[in-house]
Order: sequence, then C-alpha cells, then structure tokens
Amino acid sequence: MGFNGTGGFTRDGREYVVLLPDPRVLPPAPWVNVLANPSFGSVASPAGLRRQTLSDRVGAKLDPCATLQAYVTVPAGQERQVVFVLGAARSEAQARSLLGRFSDTGGAREALEHVWHFWKRLLGGVYVETPEASINFLVNNWLLYQVPASRFWGRSGFYQSGGAYGFRDQLQDSLAFLHECPWLAREHLLLAASRQFREGDVQHWWHPPTGRGVRTRFSDDFLWLPYAACRYVATTGDTGVLDEAVPFLDGRALHPDEESYYDLPHVAAEQASLYEHSRRAIRRGLAVGPHGLPLIGCGDWNDGLSRVGLQGTGESVWLGFFLYDVLGRFAALARRREDEAFAEECAGAAERVQAALEAHGWDGRWYRRAYFDDGQVLGSADSPECRIDSLPQSWAVLSGAADPDRAALAMQSVLEHLVDEDLRLVRLFDPPFDTASWDPGYIKGYVPGVRENGGQYTHAAVWVATAFAALRDAGTAWRLMRLLDPVRHADSPAAVTRYQVEPYVVAADVYTARGQEGRGGWTWYTGSAAWMYRLLVERLLGLGLEVDCLTFSPLVPDDWKEFTVHYRYRGTMYHIRVAVEGPATWNVRRVTVDGAEQPDRKVHLVDDHADHAVAVEVG
Repeated sequence: MGFNGTGGFTRDGREYVVLLPDPRVLPPAPWVNVLANPSFGSVASPAGLRRQTLSDRVGAKLDPCATLQAYVTVPAGQERQVVFVLGAARSEAQARSLLGRFSDTGGAREALEHVWHFWKRLLGGVYVETPEASINFLVNNWLLYQVPASRFWGRSGFYQSGGAYGFRDQLQDSLAFLHECPWLAREHLLLAASRQFREGDVQHWWHPPTGRGVRTRFSDDFLWLPYAACRYVATTGDTGVLDEAVPFLDGRALHPDEESYYDLPHVAAEQASLYEHSRRAIRRGLAVGPHGLPLIGCGDWNDGLSRVGLQGTGESVWLGFFLYDVLGRFAALARRREDEAFAEECAGAAERVQAALEAHGWDGRWYRRAYFDDGQVLGSADSPECRIDSLPQSWAVLSGAADPDRAALAMQSVLEHLVDEDLRLVRLFDPPFDTASWDPGYIKGYVPGVRENGGQYTHAAVWVATAFAALRDAGTAWRLMRLLDPVRHADSPAAVTRYQVEPYVVAADVYTARGQEGRGGWTWYTGSAAWMYRLLVERLLGLGLEVDCLTFSPLVPDDWKEFTVHYRYRGTMYHIRVAVEGPATWNVRRVTVDGAEQPDRKVHLVDDHADHAVAVEVG
C-alpha cells in the first residue's frame, strides 16, 4: 500500500479515496476548532500568555507537541531579544557546539541573515511595484516561495503529507523558476526523465530515495516532459540539457485489466539523451481512439476520471488540445536540431488531432470533455452531470488548435456557466458528479462541490484567466485574477469567516459544497501557485525572457498609469519603469536602456554587475 497524490491510497492496483463520515457535512478547519475551544482563550487573549508554568503533561489524546516558555520583562520604551534554540545533533559534543554558536543574539542574528541571503538569491530576481498591493505581495513574497518550500522540497502540506514527487506536478512547478533560478528547472527535467520506462510511460508518482512508486495508464503524465523541456530551452537557450544522458527504468508491463501497480522498478542499463526521452514520450501519446482523439487511459490531467477509458477506447478532448500544443513546440525544437523526420511526424500528428478536435470535440457552444469507452459523451449540453468543463475551453485557446470563433464562444460559455462572482471562484465543471447512473471514476467519491468534483480547482481556474489573457481580454483576465487572489478572500471579517484558510498562499480548491460555499481547502501543496505566478509575471505584467533578451507585452487594467519591475540578471539589476500611454497595452511603443533607444524594443541583457535604468512605453 502507498499513499497517492489524491488524498487516498493505492492497493492491489486500484485507487481509493478516503471519504468523510458524513459526505454531506464537512468539518470546520482544524484551527477553527482550536480557536473555538474556550480553554485556549482567544486570538485577542491567548490562554498561554496567562499561564505561569507549562503543564508538563503527556499522554493519550493530547496534542503531540513540544513547548518552550520564558519570562521576559520589557520596560516601557525598551526592547529585548530572546533566542530559542531547537535542533538535533549526532552527539552531545556537536549539540554543545551548536548551542555555543547560536544561543546568543549575535549567533542567532548571523544565522538569520544567512537565511535571508539564501532566499534573496533564490527568489529575489523579480520584484514588482504595481498600483495593487496584493499583487505586489503575491509576486514579491509568497507565490514563488510556496513552490520550492512546499511543492519541491517539502512535497507536503497540512492537507497532504505524502512526500512523493508527482511526474506531471513538479515539472509544471519548475517552469515558474525560469526567471529566478533556472538551474532548479534543469535539475528537475533530468530527474523526471530518470523516472521514465523504456516504453515511454512514466511513474505517476514516486518516493525518494528508493524510487518506489506507481506505474499507471494516465495519459498525460509523460507529455509534460517534452512540454517542460521545450519551454526551458526556449527561455534559457540551454540546448545542452537535451544531450544529457539519463537511464530508463525497467518494470513489468501493466496487465490488460490493471489500472496501476505500486512497485520498485529497476534502473535499466539503457540510457538516452533527454531529447530521446522526450521523443519516446510523444510517441507514447500518439495512440488515438475511434474519433481520432487521444486515449484517456485511467485519467488525464483530472486523475479522478479513472473509469472513462478503463477498457482502452475512451478518449480525452482536453488531452487533444494539450497534445497539439506539445507537438507544435517539439516540432520546432526538432527542426532546430535538424531532426526533420521527427519534426514532420509531429506536424502530421498535430494536423490529424486538430481535425479530430473540430470534428468530434465541438458541442455547439463549447468543447466536450471526453468520450467514454462505449462512446457516450462527457461534457456535453446533454450530459446529466459535468455538462461544461473549463479545461478544454482554456486549452482550446492556449494551444492555438481551435477555430478562433469557437474558442471565443467557448470562453464566453465558461463565464456564463462556471464563474461565480458572489463566491469569488471559478468552478472546474458544472454540475458535479452525484446521482447520475454513469461511473466516471473515483471523482464521484468526492463530495459534490469539493476539489475536482465541481468546486473551484484553482489550477484550472488560473488556466481560465490565462486563456483570457491570451485573447487580449484585459478586463476579464484581471477580473478573474482578482477573484482568485487569496489576499482578497480575507479582506473583511465576513470573508475570513467564509474562506477559513491562509490568505497568503494559494489554496488548491475552493468549495461550492452545500453549507461550505466559498471555503478554501488544501493550501500550500498545490500546483496552482506556480501557474498563478506565471499568469501574473508573464501574461499580465508581460515579462518575457528569450535567452538573454527581455521582451514586454503587458496586459494591465484601464486605471493603471505605470508600474515598475526590478529584474535581476545573474549579478546585474535592471530597473524597468513601464509607462501606460493608452489602450492595447501589449503594444510596445518604445524601449530605452540607460537613455539609449532599442530598435527592436527589447532589453539585451548583459551581466556587468551595474544597475541599468529601462523605460518602456506601451499602449
């Protein structure tokens, strides 16, 4: 048995979801119970501050914790510094040495400054000053911090303490690092490639250091490897990573009636370049069903659709759009490597899947979600549940595969059916799975309106805003961004009472379940933090990096007159003031660097360890 990334577990090749005792009633957040307990006092008057001594009690049913207490007298107008030292050591001698170094204020201050320097070096490369304080707060402080702290290194959060790498998950997260710490993205590309089987499929998730994990029939996991590789190379210019040799995994094939199995695969003797790993992933993803659409397997991006294609012929419309995007990116990369044969293979496959999407994906006002094994349609106006799903609508735009008129109508349908201004959220789909006779998979085990089952799944909600940004609809993109902004979910006592989770990090989901409408869930450990960072920095503030050139295409609100970006390129700072001169703010009129006009309206980055003043006029 092993824990999986869905809040459940895998056993005997099947996934199970842990359900609450009463599927219609969700308990309040744990910290709400604590604050409601009169023995703890209140936020305004904590009981702990009135105790003279600690209880020194341990035992069953008590909270497992360690507590330190100190009495400090602070005279009026003065200040005191107190140092608490908690740690672990291999020996008493080492423990005494650590205490000697850090138990006074000087040692503690030095250690704290090392921490500050570390985070500034890692994440301090983009600092913005905009007219909206919450945007500054998210971009400058919390969004990018959330990604390495929780997603990459901890791989844990209050709602999930699994510790596993998800193949698709951390690859997407790594793309938020490209401006500030691209070496982390490079390292992770190679790590992910090492979890690929010879046949091109991958471990859906695995636990370091042993590498135990699950082999599955998920249909999109492996495609995120070429997607991330293309994005990394286009941004950094590091084509050398494509030639890095990485071994494959060896493991038994899945049985015909098997969704997944948990095991420790062997590292194969065969190894290949990252480029070849990516080619194998793409070829693995070219299998199509009766309508010419990619097979959905035991789930695509939405793991919960685990029985839509269980018999091997179910198809995913969303995956068709994503595959089209991957094929287009990789065809261009293959041509740059003079691999014309594979470039043509990708281009031909993209043309075929695009035709299938338009012939069998369109439902009249939006794109369908999937086809079951028996040919029944999911995500249609005639569907009893999940009539419209945001995923294929967003990626119809983001991939560029859809007819432009259809894509615009599909996004309008998202606004009409999935955006809830009162609850400040964007539903993944509607209505939730509940009582209909069909069996789409374990998603039906979630309470209707929770997580992927018809609540806001923030990862997908950010894609909706990103799609409107791609359509150059600044008003709608910013309206949705403000709905998603976690800070705004706690901007009043009533909002705090409803939201109930931390407002300084992104929540994976926001509930629409009856009686819990607007409550946040699963904070910290969510891929939506990386995508929201990219939405803000790349799409809305319009900062693009092409190897050693900065480009600009901001999409800002009507009332913004200017904003500033402080951009670090290695050891050099560029202070960029963007002046908004009129509408169509993505139109760059003029760029100067230290007073010199740039004919191509780009900033050519040099690492001369000086400060440079950049002026950008848009509109």
